[in-house]
Amino acid sequence: MSTAFSVRQSPLIQTMPIGDHHALIIDNFLDDPDAMVSVAASSLFTPYPRYEERKGYPGVRAIAPADYSYNITLFLDGLIKHHFGVPAELPIRKSVCAFSLTSLQPEELGPLQRTPHFDASTPNHMAVLLYLCDERHGGTAFYRHNATGLQQITESTREHYLDVYYEEINARRPPRQYFDDSDEQFTRIGKIPARYNRLVIYRGSLLHSAIVNPAISIATHPREGRLTVNTFYDF
Repeated sequence: MSTAFSVRQSPLIQTMPIGDHHALIIDNFLDDPDAMVSVAASSLFTPYPRYEERKGYPGVRAIAPADYSYNITLFLDGLIKHHFGVPAELPIRKSVCAFSLTSLQPEELGPLQRTPHFDASTPNHMAVLLYLCDERHGGTAFYRHNATGLQQITESTREHYLDVYYEEINARRPPRQYFDDSDEQFTRIGKIPARYNRLVIYRGSLLHSAIVNPAISIATHPREGRLTVNTFYDF
């Protein structure tokens, strides 16, 4: 393993129940998280795909260091397979590994950015999130869709869920704010608070939302805003 941006030896892995599912939490994940923040502070951030359409992640990103990407992929391959029941013979495939900053004000969000979402409906799509900000910047919450009872969107439930979901938001537009607590459409079933140098791992098919504190988290400077590192894996 490369020594730059290395993972702390023998990290403590916690399992957190999320309704019928679970997430993993690893605190004090990197040996030197400040080095990651320094790289982010000198990086060029550009909007996420579909930013101008007010869809997808409501912020900007910059490519994370290759050493970090390599180190966590090496570390997570066996860990994810063990804790999430992914078959050992499946190869790990990684998407872009990126610093992320929330930059849209609540009133600028599109309707789809104002409700919980899922990243993919494939069975072994995993989301990995490293917080490089503290608990004042919210966290990540997970939800059950009230009308369908679904917590996880799979290939067999995706079409039905989206039909009901779009019917709901077309009938009643979500408030112009970042989603947080339960409402008539979604019930919150779990929350993982942000913590500096905390890694969180969960299935991307779970309904979830970033919890954002608009008073301090809407910023495009890495030392001020809700800085995370987002990585996605498929097996």
